[in-house]
Amino acid sequence: MDRRQFLAMSAVAAAAGSAGLDLVLRRRTLDKVGVQLFSLPRVMEKDFRAGIAMLAGMGYTEVELYGPFPFSAPEAIAGWNAVTPQLGFSGSGFFGLTPQQVRATLDQHGMTAPSVHTDWATLQTGMGRLADAAQVVGYTYVGLPSIPDALRANLDGYKRMADAFNKVGAEAKRLGLKFAYHNHGYGLVPMEGQVPLELLLKNTDPSLVFFEMDIYWTVSGGADPVALLKANPGRYHLMHVKDMKEKKRFSGDGGNSNQWIEMFPYMTTAGDGVMALPAIISAARDSGMTHFFVEQDLVANPEVALKRSLDYVRKL
Repeated sequence: MDRRQFLAMSAVAAAAGSAGLDLVLRRRTLDKVGVQLFSLPRVMEKDFRAGIAMLAGMGYTEVELYGPFPFSAPEAIAGWNAVTPQLGFSGSGFFGLTPQQVRATLDQHGMTAPSVHTDWATLQTGMGRLADAAQVVGYTYVGLPSIPDALRANLDGYKRMADAFNKVGAEAKRLGLKFAYHNHGYGLVPMEGQVPLELLLKNTDPSLVFFEMDIYWTVSGGADPVALLKANPGRYHLMHVKDMKEKKRFSGDGGNSNQWIEMFPYMTTAGDGVMALPAIISAARDSGMTHFFVEQDLVANPEVALKRSLDYVRKL
């Protein structure tokens, strides 16, 4: 082989190696990233179709809806109506559209809604209605964003919730859905000698109860997202991806909305804060995570902030 042949073959090998590396890198990047619509409720309330078009234009491929929905339990709707004057908006669920119109809008922009957040009363009494809407909209996961305060006052309350989670999960499975619990800021430090979240993980059936990790509230409550993911492979199917300007903890146990609101100013665009997002996302993927939703609660300038978060997350 002369020098010219050797150099030519070397160039081909190098190109092949580069292509292989590029393929590996593409496989490692997140090809589907979603957004929790509570990040931009005013935009969605004003014009759902325009909001979805904006998110699709950014590159988002999934959305997670939040309730209440038109079919939600009356007490859930009443509770929402009571707090909306403070929030400054009232849009939720399908934002005045029918399930068919929501699905058509998503389809038009190549998007899906694999998950929704609802309330405890509707999960217990309205799973059939959730399943009927799922047949149209296309979601699979029905998530509980938080456990009602009165049901988690002590460890016995958490034990009862674990049993109730199994029952709700069984009914969801029967109807072709998956029940998921989204952690908030409470239940992450020992109560009566036991960490409530660990109790829920241990005492629920992995085939019936799934988990959605909110990494911001996990860190705010003093827990380690990576350690939780590694200790519970396969249990976490969904994630809320957020970042924190500086490392902060709740002023108390994270058990009430006042403490949550105190933490809102420290929330920031993904990649701009101190959260170990590369390590967290890597551990999540290794554990079997399937859906990642950017969430920046009530973020200002969502058209800028959510695009920057997406661009960062897709590189992880």
